[in-house]
Amino acid sequence: MFETIVVATDGSDSVSRAVTVALDVADRFDATVHALSVVDTDAGEGDTDQHDKLTAHAKDALTAVDAETNQPVVTTVREGEPAEVINAYAEEIDADLVTTGTRGRHGEDRFLLGSVAEHVVRICPAPVLTVRQLAAFEDDEAVDAV
Repeated sequence: MFETIVVATDGSDSVSRAVTVALDVADRFDATVHALSVVDTDAGEGDTDQHDKLTAHAKDALTAVDAETNQPVVTTVREGEPAEVINAYAEEIDADLVTTGTRGRHGEDRFLLGSVAEHVVRICPAPVLTVRQLAAFEDDEAVDAV
């Protein structure tokens, strides 16, 4: 059913459960995992030090995904607008599933800014599994949730 799974990560706590769930799904279907971290070019525009820090953080996020599993993980750092890059990458590798975390945005900002997860869901060529980080989440719950 799933042969190629993309897990989009920024290394934040809000994505940790999505990583765990993606790795569990991949394990159950013997799928290839592609961990993708996107350096948002708008965030460090014109600031070389900031860009270098963001790139290092992206690499650390991918190292954390790789360390969480015994199965091979293809790790990729890309630059650009995160949702656009995630969707383009999913199309490029013909992904069967994209997994991403969500972050709650409240009030008017959510409608004005949108969210990466929402944008991915709207335009991704593959099915998207969004996973909320639960306040009392423990690793064992991810396995039970799938």
